[in-house]
Amino acid sequence: MSKKPDYYQVSHGEWITVPKRGYKEQCCDCGLVHMMNFKVDEKGRIHIQTFRDHRATGGARTRFREE
Repeated sequence: MSKKPDYYQVSHGEWITVPKRGYKEQCCDCGLVHMMNFKVDEKGRIHIQTFRDHRATGGARTRFREE
C-alpha cells in the first residue's frame, strides 16, 4: 500500500507560494484533486491552467470513505 500524500492545509484567506508547474490542490470536502500550472505574462498577469488528476482524486476519495 502506498503512503498517503501530504497536502498542506491552507487557512481561509491565506496567501501561499506555489511552484509554477505541477502544483496539486485537493478539495477538503469532496477530495477532488487538480493539477495546476501557473505562468506570468509580459504584462505581469498571472495565468492558471488546471487539469483534474483522476488517479489522485480516486485515491483521496478512497481514504475519505475509510475515515
